[in-house]
Amino acid sequence: MKTVFNNIKGDRLIWALVALLAIFSFLPVYSASSNLAYVTGSGNTFTFFIKHFIHLLMGFGIMYGVHKFPYRYFRGLSLIMLPLVIVLLIITMIQGTTIDGANASRWIRIPIVGVSFQTSTFASVVLMVYVARYLSKIKDEKVSFKETILPLWFPVFLVLMLILPSNFSTTAIIFSMVLVLTFLGGYPIRYLAAIVGAGLIGFIMFVLVAKAFPDAMPNRVDTWISRIENFSDNADTKEDYQIEKAKIAIASGGIKGVGPGKSIQKNFLPQSSSDFIFAIIIEEYGMIGGLFLLLMYMFLLFRIVIVAQKSDSVFGKLLVLGVGIPIIFQALINMAVAVELFPVTGQTLPFVSSGGTSIWMSCLAIGIILSVSAKREELKQKESNDLDEDLEDNPLEVLSEAM
Repeated sequence: MKTVFNNIKGDRLIWALVALLAIFSFLPVYSASSNLAYVTGSGNTFTFFIKHFIHLLMGFGIMYGVHKFPYRYFRGLSLIMLPLVIVLLIITMIQGTTIDGANASRWIRIPIVGVSFQTSTFASVVLMVYVARYLSKIKDEKVSFKETILPLWFPVFLVLMLILPSNFSTTAIIFSMVLVLTFLGGYPIRYLAAIVGAGLIGFIMFVLVAKAFPDAMPNRVDTWISRIENFSDNADTKEDYQIEKAKIAIASGGIKGVGPGKSIQKNFLPQSSSDFIFAIIIEEYGMIGGLFLLLMYMFLLFRIVIVAQKSDSVFGKLLVLGVGIPIIFQALINMAVAVELFPVTGQTLPFVSSGGTSIWMSCLAIGIILSVSAKREELKQKESNDLDEDLEDNPLEVLSEAM
């Protein structure tokens, strides 16, 4: 164990925060899995607990392995992985499968290991790395809008087009995060306004085509519209049922909660261990537990910004922000949905909700951030070693320079 800790590099507080979120997740997931155990007919919640533990263990393995790579390698890897992501998204559209009632064309099953994988979450990480690479490349250069269309916006819109038919919320989040990253990277605001306009026009055209040919994408646009209408009009729908049960769970929790494992609404909330786990956490741990979780994510955001600020290169800064901010944004959206501040989106709570792909991709993103942080530590250690050598060779000269 000591050897493992000695080999851990990067920001130790980020390691601690992610580990604390993972440890915190065990009791809520174990408690909320009773509904899944009933629906699947297994009657054994411990099976889902072990499954969640394995997912987290694999996630931390990914995080540990990725953080050992020098982050400069991700610049070239994004160019290699982006075409692979596009191929995977196309395969997913053609051969996508349904998982626990989720819409088809979101998941593909890997035959060798029998694991289902949501390609859109992997695509979001790769795309953010790619955008960070391009922005760092053109930093401090004058570029025209026309020059950026093919290398920057064509891959972005291609990925978004492949995700949109099956997952509007993920598409909207990725697009928003790309806009935030390009803004932080110094991309001209007037160009961003044009991109937003093009995105809106493309989305409207997609909706019109889907309405004109409903057999091509059955129920997708109608589902989006019904969720928005339900959010604004409180219509009697499945999404409204979930929100009502979530609000009952939150109201039942009060300040201190009903206690671990004592949630009642977990038996009625369909996605109690994933999309609506925040409601179960508040029911069992109260407002105190909910605020604690919110503060954990805010502290994680703070450390992500610190790592970005201390990075030794523009690519490192944009890379950290590009893969880190979406994790916090996704967490806030999940919480907002549970308290009815946002329409139902199907976004999980990073490191807390059950679900393999979400955990693995969040760990991948944190691994990339830790890789950037580890490089900073390496440079500091090198500077310290050089100073020690100078002190040994020329102590008077070093002291005079310091004074």
